[in-house]
Amino acid sequence: MLISWFLKFLGREKTSEHSKEAIEEIAHPSEINAEIPQQPYQNYSDFCLRMESLVEQYCSNFSNRISKLEERPLISILLPVYDPEPKWLETAIESVIEQIYPDWELCIADDCSSDPRIRQLIENYSEKYDKIRADFREQNGHISEASNSALAMATGEFVALLDHDDFLPKHALARVIDCINDHPKTDIIYTDEDKIDESGNRSQPHFKSDWNPDLLIGQNYISHLGIYRRSALQEIGGFRVGFEGAQDWDLVLRLSTRIPPDRIRHIPEVLYHWRSISGSTARDIDEKSYAHKAARKALEDYFKNRNIDASLEAVDRFYWRPVYKHSSPRVAIIVPTRDRVDLLKTCIESIQSKTSYPHFRIVVADNESTDPETLRFLESVKRSGVETIRIPGDFNFSRINNSAISAVNEEIICLLNNDTRVINESWLDELVMHAVRPSIGPVGAKLLFPHDHVQHAGIVLGIGGIGSEAFKYIHKSDDGYIHRAFLIGNYSAVTGACMAMRKSVWREVGGFDEQNTPNSYSDVDFCLRCSENGYRSVFTPFAQLVHEQSASRGPDNSPAFDTAVSNMKQRWGDKIARDPYYNPNLSLEREDFTLSFPPRGYTTQ
Repeated sequence: MLISWFLKFLGREKTSEHSKEAIEEIAHPSEINAEIPQQPYQNYSDFCLRMESLVEQYCSNFSNRISKLEERPLISILLPVYDPEPKWLETAIESVIEQIYPDWELCIADDCSSDPRIRQLIENYSEKYDKIRADFREQNGHISEASNSALAMATGEFVALLDHDDFLPKHALARVIDCINDHPKTDIIYTDEDKIDESGNRSQPHFKSDWNPDLLIGQNYISHLGIYRRSALQEIGGFRVGFEGAQDWDLVLRLSTRIPPDRIRHIPEVLYHWRSISGSTARDIDEKSYAHKAARKALEDYFKNRNIDASLEAVDRFYWRPVYKHSSPRVAIIVPTRDRVDLLKTCIESIQSKTSYPHFRIVVADNESTDPETLRFLESVKRSGVETIRIPGDFNFSRINNSAISAVNEEIICLLNNDTRVINESWLDELVMHAVRPSIGPVGAKLLFPHDHVQHAGIVLGIGGIGSEAFKYIHKSDDGYIHRAFLIGNYSAVTGACMAMRKSVWREVGGFDEQNTPNSYSDVDFCLRCSENGYRSVFTPFAQLVHEQSASRGPDNSPAFDTAVSNMKQRWGDKIARDPYYNPNLSLEREDFTLSFPPRGYTTQ
């Protein structure tokens, strides 16, 4: 149920706390694509039209250099077939024949189609082309068995999956081969995709994240075009009967437990067109509601095989929220402040009245408050178990957090700005259940402005310069781009305004950087250093708070801000130029995942 997202936000004013301050952009598209004139996009049809000349240039260049490729593996395209409209099956087959990369074979498994035209069409192609092989199954077994029949015919080093009414652009396999040449040990490759209707109109592009294991639990964002090392598929027994409708999702989940992340590659270009016609899932996921039941089964099996104690809750009918079981460790909620009792009181009272999690205490990290009312309030809340740690000195947010974290003994730390207010009672349960997971570092919540629009749903590097908050300014009821605002997923960073983590992770990476990022971007820098140590940052929309954003301190215009920007560019320039969790076809000028043209880093060579 993909949305026509690119029409949703035209004309919205662009504003960003980070982008206001960071004027000089990192790896601006004009620097990467200096030979391509920068033009604003109008819509996806306009985007596709502009891409045509770039694709043609790539195709021409590929044809000239194909003889020099070190790796030219055979790719077996698996095409399970059952009673498609003949013209769409013919279009799918022709799209394979027209590939500019010639080393392919097409393995068609007809699953006992009732329409006699289908067999005749397939036989005609298999007789005409040596590279097209056909198997006519004697009884209908559904898509998993048909796919396995196609896989049994395959002889290629890699296999690609194609549905019987979809089609591939002519350079799809060429891009795949370039990826294999750049990364010969790759086992899984996936690409971006879009929809195409009966009239050939393209819409709803899905410009995907790079490998994003937490998002994969919520939705099968891998989908099409999927390419797999054949030996890896054989090792897991191919497609599983009983998972029809989610067989590809089940396949990726099982493979991901065996394949290291650096052998999973994403090509950020639309290389698959998903036919949107009556009766197809591309038109309406309700057409195949059994797929949702199969997805639950695949995910539950994935948890079971990995000994993960978790349950699943449906999100908007067709997506998923994992709920991980844990032992409810003690949590220190650290609230830095200086005066502003109006904000601090609201924050603490909301924690105390709206937190269902049983084991926490509130620690106020007081940075030289002098307001008498604030001091009286801090004294009064001692009776309810709120502790105050006095941290003298000039404002240095990293130092304040480090000092407070050092002073507490709890296993889990939750940093919380004094200008936040809890919305849902389970917010801390949600943060903790991710923070205790061994592979996870910082965990961030969904933060809303007081007017019910999103302030934070993860941080995307490069937007406006260093980075900005994903989906900023969309309404809280908006699911965002391909539902990501409503799903748990990985981002390069999450905001320190509400960040949970294990204290051991904080200690391992050396805490927040007091010298280079004393105030600005300390959270982003911390998350990126956690990533260097193998920990993923997670955003969850199921922990929600209101955030006034900079109400207590205001924007940072100090010399230290310039130092932080300079440090971020120097240390993390490659990450800022290419955020792995944000597609280069999407804009760095806005936070709403709208299109950018040309794609950053797009190469025609």
